[in-house]
Amino acid sequence: MDSIKVFAPGTVANVACGFDVIGLALDAPGDEMTLRRSGEPGIRITAIHGADLPLDPARNVAGVAVQALLQKYDRPDIGIEIEIFKNIHPGSGIGSSAASSAGAVVGVNHLLGEPFTKKQLVRFAMEGERLACGSAHADNVAPAILGGFTLVRSYRPLDITALHTPEHLWVTVIHPQIEVKTSDAREILKQKVLMTDAIRQWGNVGALVAGLYQEDYELISRSLEDVIVEPVRAILIPAFHELKLKCKEAGALGGGISGSGPSVFMLSKGEENARKVAATMDSVYAPLGVDYKIYVSRINTAGVKVID
Repeated sequence: MDSIKVFAPGTVANVACGFDVIGLALDAPGDEMTLRRSGEPGIRITAIHGADLPLDPARNVAGVAVQALLQKYDRPDIGIEIEIFKNIHPGSGIGSSAASSAGAVVGVNHLLGEPFTKKQLVRFAMEGERLACGSAHADNVAPAILGGFTLVRSYRPLDITALHTPEHLWVTVIHPQIEVKTSDAREILKQKVLMTDAIRQWGNVGALVAGLYQEDYELISRSLEDVIVEPVRAILIPAFHELKLKCKEAGALGGGISGSGPSVFMLSKGEENARKVAATMDSVYAPLGVDYKIYVSRINTAGVKVID
């Protein structure tokens, strides 16, 4: 195989109570990438459509992730060309850098005959995240590669597990067209938390995992509560509290800030409820004078997909 095209999904990280440990993959939006074997050694990013990002592979998350893979593969003579079609806006909070990193390593792995497992690919994609925000976190790249919901139990050693995805669970995401840098969003976080808040958060994380496996939508709803990070970051997102309240009134199970923002996600049982939530999001944001996009999506259980 000399050429491959992949779809790399957007992702929601943190998932309310699951800060830095729980993420999920979306069916939309997502990037597309074409990867080709080349007779000239090295990695080249030939074009990026839809975003102004570096073509230099040492400064691009896709290039850095592929370089990590090739170093482990121990074949420095291999040449790879990457063409990226960005449909996920950088800085959106729905995994733009993760999609590029994940799509690149999955595509190259296919070109090489799949020498690495999906969980091994997560580690390579994390190097792209290190370049993007200074931290090699996995809560976006893991669901992008594995699909569905994923849980990062540990980083040292890296221990990631796939979680069950209830059949009727849908996601609605609003992306206000403002930028919130992950590095900035991390700077405002408290370095210490109250024990009472930590206990409440642990309970919500455990209950959310149980709710997913039991397909107990009421338990999922009760568990989508973040008492540690959301209260601090909510100030970065216009009309956040009103948006969340009205979406729950419209039938959402609950939700919160996607990644470091500015996107906000809501989970719903069934497509009909998810589209009602989308209409509510539109009604809240339309008067604000802020440009925005809204996505209604199933949970993507496949992760990065080969499409050609």
